[in-house]
Amino acid sequence: MSRSEAVEFLVAKSIEFGEPVDLVMRTFATWEDGVTTWPHAKYRRLLHRVTGRRAVDLGFKAPAHRARPGRPVSDEQDQAGADPMIRRTFVLGAGATLLTAALPAPGSATSALASDHLQALRETEKQLYVQDRDHGSADLGRQAAAALHTAHTWLAHGRYSDDLGRRLHTATGMLSVAAGWLALDAGRTSDARSLYTEALASARQADDAGLEAHAFACMSLLAHATGRPREAVGTARVAQSAAAGLGSPRWLALLAMREARGWALQGDRALTEDAIVRAYRLYEKGPHDADPDWLGFFVPAELAGLESLCRADLGQHDRAAAGAEQAVMLFADGHLRNRALYTADIALQHAQRPRPNLDFATDAGHRTLAHLSDVRSARLLRSLRTIAGALTPHRDTPCVATFLDAYRTAVPAA
Repeated sequence: MSRSEAVEFLVAKSIEFGEPVDLVMRTFATWEDGVTTWPHAKYRRLLHRVTGRRAVDLGFKAPAHRARPGRPVSDEQDQAGADPMIRRTFVLGAGATLLTAALPAPGSATSALASDHLQALRETEKQLYVQDRDHGSADLGRQAAAALHTAHTWLAHGRYSDDLGRRLHTATGMLSVAAGWLALDAGRTSDARSLYTEALASARQADDAGLEAHAFACMSLLAHATGRPREAVGTARVAQSAAAGLGSPRWLALLAMREARGWALQGDRALTEDAIVRAYRLYEKGPHDADPDWLGFFVPAELAGLESLCRADLGQHDRAAAGAEQAVMLFADGHLRNRALYTADIALQHAQRPRPNLDFATDAGHRTLAHLSDVRSARLLRSLRTIAGALTPHRDTPCVATFLDAYRTAVPAA
C-alpha cells in the first residue's frame, strides 16, 4: 500500500473495531521513517489487531522505562502512555457520545449524496465545538476522525452535482479545522498541521474564501503554539486578506488578535498594541449577518482573554492576570472550558511575576483544580503542571504546600 492507502485502511479498521483513531499520513510517515520509535498506545493496539504482531516485532522500540525483562509487552491490552484522566468514564451531552451515529452512510460506493449528508456534516462540526466548549476536547478526537473519514469517503465514492460537491468540500474542510483544533488542544501539533493543510485544500476545491481564512487563522494559532512567531503573523495577515471581503468585522477582529499574539511572542510591544487596538475597533462594530456560526465563541470575554494572552507573552504579568480575571468574570456560567483555561492563566501570571503573589496564585490554582471534574482538556492539564512547576520553589510557604498536595491528588502522574 501507499502511505495514503495504508492510513485510509487503518482508519477504516479502527472504526470497524470500535476504537476510531485520528491517524493522518504525516504520523504514519514518522513510523516508517523511524522518527517515531514508539507510537501511542491506541496506535499500537490497532497495529496489533491488524497485523497480529507486537509493536517490537514491527520494528518499534519501547522506551527504556517501559521495558520489563522477561515480560513481553501486549499491544492488545497495553494502556501505557494513555493519560489516566483520559481513561476515566465521562458522560458528554446528549447525543454526543458518538457523533458519527448521526451520519447517514451511503448505501453503496456509487450512492447519490443529498442535502441530508451535507447537513449531517455541518451538524457534526457544530456538536464538536459545543462539546469542546462545554467539556473540553479529550473525548472528541476519535469522533472527529471517524466523521472526517466518512466525509472523505463520500467525496471519493459518492455521486453529487457540482454545486453540492463544492458545499461538501466546504463542510469537509470545516470538519478538518475542527479536528485540527482538537489535535492542537491535545498537543499533537504535527497532526493539527496536516489537518489544517487538508482544510486549505478543501477551500481551494470549494473556492471558499471563508474556509481559507479560517484555516490560515488556525495555522497562525498553531505557529504561535509551536514557537514560530513570524509564521504566526504571516498566516494571520493572509487570513485577514482572505476574509476582507466577507462582511464580518468581528471575524477580522479575531484575526487581528491572532496577529497581535505573533507580535507579542516576538516582544514587539508597539505592533502588538497596534493590532490589539485594531481588534477592539473592529469588534465594536458589532455582530453582522455574515458572521459564521463557529464565531459564536468570540464573545467579549474571549476578546479580553485573548488580549491577556498577548500581555502574558510580553511579560506584562499584572495586566495579563487582570485580563484573564476579567474574561472569567464575563464568561459567567458559560464556556466552561475557556473559563477553566483562563483561571489557570490567572494562577500562572501571579506565580510568574518578578515578586510572585502566592496567595492569588494558589487561590486561582484551587479554582482551576475544581474544574477538572467537568473539563477534560490536555491543555488544561499542561497548564496545571506549569503552575505547579512555577510554585514548587515556594513549597515551604503553607498556601503553596496546600495547593501542591491538592494538585498531586487531582492530576495524574503529578
